[in-house]
Amino acid sequence: MAPLRKYPVGIQSFESIRAGGYIYVDKTPLIYKMITMGKPYFLSRPRRFGKSLLCSTLEAVFQGRRELFEAFTTEEGIEQPQLFIATTNWKWHPHPVIRFDFSQERIYTLSTLIELIDFTLDKYEREYGITPSKDKGYNLRFISLVEAAHRQTGRRVVVLVDEYDGFMLHSIGDPELEAGVRRQFSSLFSPLKALDDHLQFVFITGISKFSQMGIFSTLNNLSNISMISGYDALCGITEEELTTQLRPDIEYLAEKRGETYEETFIELKRMYDGYHFSRNMTDIFNPFSLFNAFSLGEISDYWFDSATPSSVIDMLAQMPPIHLADIDGVSCPSDAFDIPFNSYSNPLPVLYQSGYLTIKDYDKEYDEYVLGLPNLEVRKGFASRLYQHVVAVQGIDTNKNALFRAFNQFRRTDDLPAFIEAIKAFFAGIPYHLNEKGEHHYHVILYTLLTAFGADILAEEPTAKGRADIILKVQKGIYVIELKYDGTAEEALAQIDQRGYAEKYRLDGRPITKVGIAFSSKERNITEWKSKGEE
Repeated sequence: MAPLRKYPVGIQSFESIRAGGYIYVDKTPLIYKMITMGKPYFLSRPRRFGKSLLCSTLEAVFQGRRELFEAFTTEEGIEQPQLFIATTNWKWHPHPVIRFDFSQERIYTLSTLIELIDFTLDKYEREYGITPSKDKGYNLRFISLVEAAHRQTGRRVVVLVDEYDGFMLHSIGDPELEAGVRRQFSSLFSPLKALDDHLQFVFITGISKFSQMGIFSTLNNLSNISMISGYDALCGITEEELTTQLRPDIEYLAEKRGETYEETFIELKRMYDGYHFSRNMTDIFNPFSLFNAFSLGEISDYWFDSATPSSVIDMLAQMPPIHLADIDGVSCPSDAFDIPFNSYSNPLPVLYQSGYLTIKDYDKEYDEYVLGLPNLEVRKGFASRLYQHVVAVQGIDTNKNALFRAFNQFRRTDDLPAFIEAIKAFFAGIPYHLNEKGEHHYHVILYTLLTAFGADILAEEPTAKGRADIILKVQKGIYVIELKYDGTAEEALAQIDQRGYAEKYRLDGRPITKVGIAFSSKERNITEWKSKGEE
C-alpha cells in the first residue's frame, strides 16, 4: 500500500518541497509576523525540527518568489494549496540574500570551517562582482559584500545563518579547536551591528546560544524568540495542524494499521507529542518522526539516533552520572537556559536544548520551569543511551537482549516468576567490579533498562507516606515493586503496605500486585522475592 501523499523526509529546501508536490505544513502566518515586526532574531530548536526548512522558506520570501506560495499544480499534477503569506499585503520585493549554512557539514575541523566560510563568501562575492581576496579578514570581506549587494540592488540585505553552533558543539573538550572556531565566527559576524543600515533582516538558528560568540556580543539588540509564546510553533507540528492539515494522513495510517482514527492519533501523540517551547505549553509534535511514520506506514523510533549529536553524548559523559528518574519532573530556574552549552555544571539546559527534555510546567511565582521527558520515543532512546553510562561495559548485550525478550513475554502473559529469573540472569552477567554498589545502583539499572524497553514505568513515585521504588504497568495489571538491599522480601512487602504505595492505583481497574525484592551485597544479585495481590 503506497503512502497517501508525498512526505518531505530529509528535504530541507522549500522550493523542492513545493515544486515536488510534497506536503508543507503552513508556517507562513508566523513567518509573516516575524518579518514584519523585527529584524535580528535567534531561534534555538533541537535537531530535525525544521530549522533549515524555515531558513529556506525565509530565503524564498525575501527573494520575492511569490509563485512558490500561491496555489499551483506541479508537473506531476499534484495540487499545492495557497499559503497564508500570499494572501497578505507583503510586497514581494526581491532582496539580496546571504545564507551561511552550517547544517550539512559533518567534518568538524578548523580547516573545514575556514573552507566553508571561504566558499560561501566566494560565491556571493562573485555574484556581486567582487574579486574574492583571502588576504582580507572575514570582517572586511563581509562588510564589502553587504555594502556591494545593497548598492547594486538598491535593496537592503537579508542574512540567514543556519545551525551556526555545529562547529562549536563539536569543539567541546578541545580548547584549541574551540578557540579557533570562536576566532573565525567573531571575525565573520562582528560587523553585523555596524551594518544595520544595510540589513533588512537577520535570522540565526542553532541548538544553543553561545553568549561568548561574536555573533551575539555584537548583536545586543538580537531578539531571542526560542522560548517566546508567540513563536513556539514556528518549528514542529502542532496538534491543531496535525488534526486539520494532516488529518487525511492519520486516517490513511490508521487504515493501514487496522485501527480507528482515534487509536492511531493516541499512539502518535504518545510517541511523538509532548514538546513545549514556551510557558504557553502549546503541544508540538516531532515533525521528523511524524513524516517518517506517515511515509513508512509504521509508528516507530526515528528521531533519537538521527538527531543526537555525538558532542552531546560526549558532554554527558563528562558530567556526573545522570539517572532518568532524577531528571523527569525536575525544576529549573529561567536564567539557567542562558548558561552556555559548554558548561558541565548543570546538564538540564543541555538536555532541554537538545530535545531530550521539554517544558512540562511553569511556576510564575518563582519563575521556574518544570522539565521532563517529552514522549515515549525520547524516553526509550535516552534510557537506552543512559544504560551505556550506568553499566559502562560492553559485552553484556546478550543478557540485555534476553531481558528484553523476557519483559515482552511478561507483558503478554503476566508470568512474573520468569521475568524475575531474567532479571537475576541479567545482574549475574555484570562483571564483579561494576556491581559493587548499593541499592540505588540496582534500582537505576532496572528502571533505565525497562524504560529503554518502552515500559510504562514510574520510579520514586511519591505517596502520602513515602516514595515507591518502581510502579510497572502492563496490560493485565499494575506491579508495585519495592527493592531491599541486604534486607528481606518480607520487609519490602511490609513497607509497601505500611506506606500505602498501592492505594493510589486502586481506581485504575487493573489487578494490583505487590512485589518485594531482596538484593544481597554478597551475592550482588536478587536472593529472594515475594509477591501478593492487593486485597
